[in-house]
Amino acid sequence: QVQLVESGGGLVQPGGSLRLSCAASGSTLNYYAIGWFRQAPGKEREGVSCISHSSGSTYYTDSVKGRFTISRDNAKNTAYLQMNSLEPEDTAVYYCVASRMFSLCTSRPNAWGQGTQVTVSS
Repeated sequence: QVQLVESGGGLVQPGGSLRLSCAASGSTLNYYAIGWFRQAPGKEREGVSCISHSSGSTYYTDSVKGRFTISRDNAKNTAYLQMNSLEPEDTAVYYCVASRMFSLCTSRPNAWGQGTQVTVSS
């Protein structure tokens, strides 16, 4: 079973940028689609983005299209979420997930990281 560890969260002003990283161990990321969820206080967990095993397909929820970019480096067993033009509404705990199937990446992933806090505030 793959284990995932996120990093890169923090406090940023509105309009700023952050890059989240997701490092995998226990298994190669080549076998998984990789995605990101987020959960804001008082809200349900939301699937934000996903990238397929070979990076051929990506998914973004509407609210982050054009601002967030997901990528992966299978050689480094790491995935990334570049977040630009951040808004206060992006404040949440962000979780990295791994899914055997791209189609289930943002609904029923197989593994979760522990989460990293992103706070967008002036």
